[in-house]
Amino acid sequence: MNSIRQYHDPEVWRAQKTRAWVALGASFLILAAYGTEADWNEVQEQYFIRLVITPWLLMLTVPLVLLVLFRLAPPSARPGMRARLRPAVRSVLWYFGAFTSVPVLYTGVMLLSESYANSRLSPLITLALLLPALWVLFFVVFASTTVVRTAFSTADVHAALPALLTGVLVWELAAINLATAGMPPGPPIVQVCAVVGGPASVTAIAWWELTRLRTRYGVTLRG
Repeated sequence: MNSIRQYHDPEVWRAQKTRAWVALGASFLILAAYGTEADWNEVQEQYFIRLVITPWLLMLTVPLVLLVLFRLAPPSARPGMRARLRPAVRSVLWYFGAFTSVPVLYTGVMLLSESYANSRLSPLITLALLLPALWVLFFVVFASTTVVRTAFSTADVHAALPALLTGVLVWELAAINLATAGMPPGPPIVQVCAVVGGPASVTAIAWWELTRLRTRYGVTLRG
């Protein structure tokens, strides 16, 4: 089995980094000009919500995008894509197992600590029991950033997959942010630009990345 070639385009990377800084600066200016204290607090809440929800959105979005790629790929390429998908499936299972084990471990610690409630060593016993749950929790927190960046290592399946996932995921996050936090502060024109401008600019860069993959490296959605 031949491994898929990874492509790094410095121009695309610079465009992505520039867009991220411009978006951050625009968000700061909007909040500084029109935001209230509640808006600033909401930004922090939205950051943690995105950190938690993005891996789960990826788990739902990746199969749909992969299904499209498999349908577009020629039959001769599909066995290799399936073989390269196995490490991604293992990553999903590891992450899902670690994520779900945190509340299970915490509940077990609380139940066990009740048995030693009257003991003088109760605080030490509870702390010792909590250490595995804390370790798993930190693992999930740090793994979440890697999961979001690599999309569960699914980039090995197809070189165009990161750009496709980015283009879809950014609109999903925008819809969730709009549903949970509402419109950003400011006049209507500023609100519309803030809601649509971010996802639209990300999608534009993702499309440009797909175009460069096709014109510079011969990578197409069909192969």
